[in-house]
Amino acid sequence: MGRTDQEAEVESGVIAVRWLLIVIAAVVSIAAPARAQDYPTRPITMIVPFPPGGGNDTLARIVATKLSAALGQQVVVDNRGGANGTIAIRAAARAAPDGYTLVFVNSSNTSITPALNANVGYDARKDFAPIGMLASNSISIIAHPSFAPNNVTELIAFAKRAPGKLNIGTSPPGSGSHLAAELFKARTGIDVTLVPYKGSAALTNDVLGGHIPVVFSVPQAALGAIQAGQLRVLAVTATERIPLLPNVPTVAESLPGFEAVLRYGLLAPAGTPRPIVERLNRELRALVASDDVKARIAQEAGSALTSTPEQYAAEVAREDGIWGPLVRGLNIKVE
Repeated sequence: MGRTDQEAEVESGVIAVRWLLIVIAAVVSIAAPARAQDYPTRPITMIVPFPPGGGNDTLARIVATKLSAALGQQVVVDNRGGANGTIAIRAAARAAPDGYTLVFVNSSNTSITPALNANVGYDARKDFAPIGMLASNSISIIAHPSFAPNNVTELIAFAKRAPGKLNIGTSPPGSGSHLAAELFKARTGIDVTLVPYKGSAALTNDVLGGHIPVVFSVPQAALGAIQAGQLRVLAVTATERIPLLPNVPTVAESLPGFEAVLRYGLLAPAGTPRPIVERLNRELRALVASDDVKARIAQEAGSALTSTPEQYAAEVAREDGIWGPLVRGLNIKVE
């Protein structure tokens, strides 16, 4: 039975559409690598969820300078502090996924703040494409010279001999040092009172003055006093000894498996083309391997760290599993 003219015309139209789709797919497949190969052709914005000044911003600017040189286009730092970084992270999540907006983050932005604030407005695991990690930053257990314990084992024993009697200073609730202290309490089962301070400067002043015997704090805030022998560092919370304090043991040497650090990295909006992500990852790994960047990271009590995008994604998921349950169990809320 022969086809009607109308049926033949329909079939011809279907074939034409199929060929058009094939041509479009071919053009897209050719154009996407070409765009990635040409990337970048204009300046890149790196959103930093911290105010200007301070260790976080300084490290971000070093990364921006190094990336600018490597990519041949300026990487402009856009500081957007406030609201625990949520304003900046939300803006980055809404940006076009074209490789021209990046965001410099740490574990607080990706895992801690979302656990503290139910209305954070972003999901670090869904709204972003991980580029790679660049550093980890350790907390230290710092004591006044008059404090009897000399190491973590002695500190735990001291606290257990007098339940509820020992005060330990930390930065504000929900901060890295506060949660490191809470994790230490949970892992050791000690009954101590955590005393939150407004910041590391006040914390350092009070432990120096003997008003509080021991604190969890960033070591660089008290480095002068530590080097002068006015304060002692019992341990650091990284899994390995840090370059800034190479002779100080880790908590994990006495309490296997313990770790409480902030990890720093770069993210791009979800949907950023994979070739662009890979290019940025290569450049990030190269700059972190440079001696001057390693030295700057060490000054901030950190350790240089590199990863693939997949390793960074897995690390964010792992940290969610640590900080989320801890924050929810403590019922800490920071709006």
